[in-house]
Amino acid sequence: MSDEQRILAINLTGPGSQPDEGEAELSYMPMPAAMDTFATPAIPEPEEVSDCKGAFALLEKVLVTLKKVRYSTAEIFDLAALNLPSLEFVNHLLGVGEVSISITGDAPVEIQESVMAGLWRVRHLDAAGQLIKDYIEVAALPTVVSQSAFQSAHQRLNTSLEDLPQGIANAPALLTEIDEKLSENTVDAAPHVINLTLLPLSPEDLMLLGERLGVGPVTMLSRGYGNCRIGSTACQSTWWIKYYNSEDVLIMNTIEMVDIPAVALAAKEDLEDSAERLDEILELYR
Repeated sequence: MSDEQRILAINLTGPGSQPDEGEAELSYMPMPAAMDTFATPAIPEPEEVSDCKGAFALLEKVLVTLKKVRYSTAEIFDLAALNLPSLEFVNHLLGVGEVSISITGDAPVEIQESVMAGLWRVRHLDAAGQLIKDYIEVAALPTVVSQSAFQSAHQRLNTSLEDLPQGIANAPALLTEIDEKLSENTVDAAPHVINLTLLPLSPEDLMLLGERLGVGPVTMLSRGYGNCRIGSTACQSTWWIKYYNSEDVLIMNTIEMVDIPAVALAAKEDLEDSAERLDEILELYR
């Protein structure tokens, strides 16, 4: 954690905590600078899309799924059969939304949410980085994320106290807590959240937690009112989540033990809103 991401609480009271008379200056916390909001994607005029019948047919099917989608369902729409004009039209329509996801490994996956929540562009690559599968998925979160996040994850955590470096204070207790939750392996259990921001942890504590938990294959970045960065760890159903404000200052640092963090999922209301937006866009071409 860099110095810019830490807020040091030193001399809050007592001598030296207040400025000398005449030196006081009123200061304010920086206000949010920007927020990502929906913007209608730039799409061509109806008379310019005569070769895009394949795109319209596919997007009408996507719309039907958006209107009926539930968390328990997801549907994939392959883009391989589209001609170049249709593919370009789909690219313009989808745009770039708030959430980006990468899955590392021998077969990497790149995922980008569209400007319409719950409508995802998923690209599977081979080891050489060549595209092997390209599709749209309608879902709260693409199924490949949950399939890949903990495929090779550990079921227990190393809680050994031997040879700990100087500066370690509270990390061992947290390691024990996480290991106990891992051992329970409760199906559909309520999320277990450890808010690291509220705990007295040294940089060495955070380093030890990171080393013991390890790094998993899934990384998610959600941009909106600030950023939320979500990473799977090498331990089963364990995520490290960091929340930043619009000034990119860390405001909350958590470990969450759950299959998929709720913050990563598109809400049902978002999916319904996306269906309305897509319907309005397609109406221009019907």
